[in-house]
Amino acid sequence: MNRKTFLQLSVALTGVSSLAVQGKPFLPIPKALLLGKGEPKLMGSPNPLLEEVYHAFVRMQHKAALEGIAIEIVSAYRSYNRQQAIWNRKFTANKNAGYTPIENIQKIIEYSTLPGTSRHHWGTDLDIIDGSVPKEGDVLLTEKFHDNGPYVQLREWLESNAADFGFIAPYTKDSNRKGFYYEPWHYSYAPLAKKYLNDYLKLDLQTSLKAPNLLGKEALNSAFLTRYIDENILGINPLLR
Repeated sequence: MNRKTFLQLSVALTGVSSLAVQGKPFLPIPKALLLGKGEPKLMGSPNPLLEEVYHAFVRMQHKAALEGIAIEIVSAYRSYNRQQAIWNRKFTANKNAGYTPIENIQKIIEYSTLPGTSRHHWGTDLDIIDGSVPKEGDVLLTEKFHDNGPYVQLREWLESNAADFGFIAPYTKDSNRKGFYYEPWHYSYAPLAKKYLNDYLKLDLQTSLKAPNLLGKEALNSAFLTRYIDENILGINPLLR
């Protein structure tokens, strides 16, 4: 398949931006947007996404609805400050439960990211459930997407169809993958997320991730951050690399 045919197919399936389709390079993404500290142009409420991602999601949502699945977003764009609040809340709860600082951080990064490292900062990623099913307790639990869980049909549909709209699961059920635990509810819009990751990795993350108001920051030494970048930030589905 030549480049022109590939780009035409990408547009048909995933709505790749016109800038990429024209064969022109994307402009560098500002550091503030990469770290969740900027003001991206978002669409949708109460869980907004970048405009291109939003339109791709709506197309996917409509397709799923024809098959009786009501895809509902429970989390999409998340700012640096919001991620820091989540981190500090979990750190405080774990500390009160008796965790040491290192144990505390290792527990948090099973599922949650350091502020400044979340894919949700980009407006390209979303956590989704089947909104037609009554919500009970924490909806983002692995068991609810497997066995006799309420979101099995959603998971199976996404595994078969999400890629047609540009959405790929970053945290797969792969024993060889390191980093964050398996998340069947998390999908990333590949046409833009791959570019965001590429630009993100050009940042001086050892400096960028240090924050004065971050609990447990004393344990985030150079060795930890190097391993975190390799295993957590890069421990994703190869289709998103």
